[in-house]
Amino acid sequence: MSRRRRGGKARSFTCALLLIGIPSVPADAIDLERLVSPGDLIEGHADVEGECRSCHAPFAADAQPDLCLECHEEVGDDRRERRGYHGRAPDARETTCRTCHPEHRGRRADIVGLDREAFDHSLSDYPLDGEHRRLPCESCHSPSLKYRDAPAACIDCHRQDDPHRGQLGSKCASCHGVDGWLSVGFDHERDTGFALRGRHGKVSCALCHPNERYDPTPKDCHACHRLDDAHAGGMGKRCDGCHSAQDWSARVFEHDRDTEFRLEGAHRDAKCRACHEAPPRERKLQTTCISCHRLDDEHRGRNGKSCERCHGVETWKAALFRHDRDTEFSLDGAHEKVACGGCHVGHLYDEEPATTCSGCHSDDDVHKQQQGKTCERCHNQDSWSAEVFFDHGLTRFPLLGLHAVVACEECHVSLAFRDAETECRSCHAKDDLHERRLGVSCESCHNPNGWGVWRFDHDTETAFALHGAHEELDCHSCHRKPMTGETQQSGACADCHASADVHRGAFGRACDRCHVDRSWDETRILR
Repeated sequence: MSRRRRGGKARSFTCALLLIGIPSVPADAIDLERLVSPGDLIEGHADVEGECRSCHAPFAADAQPDLCLECHEEVGDDRRERRGYHGRAPDARETTCRTCHPEHRGRRADIVGLDREAFDHSLSDYPLDGEHRRLPCESCHSPSLKYRDAPAACIDCHRQDDPHRGQLGSKCASCHGVDGWLSVGFDHERDTGFALRGRHGKVSCALCHPNERYDPTPKDCHACHRLDDAHAGGMGKRCDGCHSAQDWSARVFEHDRDTEFRLEGAHRDAKCRACHEAPPRERKLQTTCISCHRLDDEHRGRNGKSCERCHGVETWKAALFRHDRDTEFSLDGAHEKVACGGCHVGHLYDEEPATTCSGCHSDDDVHKQQQGKTCERCHNQDSWSAEVFFDHGLTRFPLLGLHAVVACEECHVSLAFRDAETECRSCHAKDDLHERRLGVSCESCHNPNGWGVWRFDHDTETAFALHGAHEELDCHSCHRKPMTGETQQSGACADCHASADVHRGAFGRACDRCHVDRSWDETRILR
């Protein structure tokens, strides 16, 4: 129930007037409660000034605390539930409100009476322990909030100091104490199940917990050391089978001792994953040459599986076979470096390879056989692209003018060559300042000696002679639309000057009956 609903104007009564000796006056003209008031209320209670029953019960002083708590409900809840200062202070339930908070001392009176220096904070919901004892009250108590509304959670005050950026939640006290922010009670082995031993003890937290991410954090070696895995996963994820936390490079595995295959010659320098494509615990490897070197076999199995007949473990390239001596095809020029499988597609003893260029290089023919099969007319076997002879003047597009110094790639996007377009626009579309408004036959004005060197006689090469004012016009004044083929442009006056026709078409489209091409304002009348 509000104060105003409880309160009301006190009724005057005659006996009181007689007792205090006030001359008889109309009862409605006297506010007896204000007459007996010992003083003004504070600013916060000013709205019930004169409504004494808001705080006082006639002839019942013991009822005053209950009236206070009807308005100050939060304090009433604290007293009932034994929380906060009003619920924990000694004799809190027996002490009346006015004992600590006397009223009627004026608008600016301090009825709270809080002595911040002597206040026992242990009687509040938040005892001050550790470093909190040294803090000034303003560190937690904002002037704009009630004391009871001060934040109580660590994160409320220490959000800016949280190096974890909230990733570990808001329960700071689970690791930190009030004696110091750096006093940490976190045991990595006990609280996570992952002991930081060996090199792990010196690792920065951020290396395993990037961006303050803690949950979930994997605990297996491979999850953190995937990028450091020189085996690229080929040895599985049980890194501790060969490595220890003391040093990543310290290995406890010896191939010659722990396996039936000794690493000799070039095998000693081979990477583990070169042979172990799958984790070794998952699949047992064969020990024959071809079992590992099938993909390295330049003969593609055509010479059988007994690689050791020609090769040794010291180097794969050491061979007993000489092509120049043992065959009728000498390996000259670039052929000398070609892998055997480049020509010997089939089985070595069952198929005779071709000896013509096109027989081996048909797939390499970038011209797509547009230049025929006699490759040696332009190429030689020292290099497919070196000293190429070709006369462009014998083609359908001789290189004249500036075309003679243009790089081949400028026009020949495809090495098929015959696919290159011969129309000007196919290469010079981006250089066309007319944007196809003068058509696509660039050669009617331009020549290969220079893009800016051009000739065109509008009077003789078109059906519309440029006389009078038309002579000074820019080409694009009339040629406004792009053309896909030959240039087409109307010669009728109305097609260009319809918007300037002050007659609005009343005299028809034959403007030249009255106007001349020297000036639009110069007219003549034909009878």
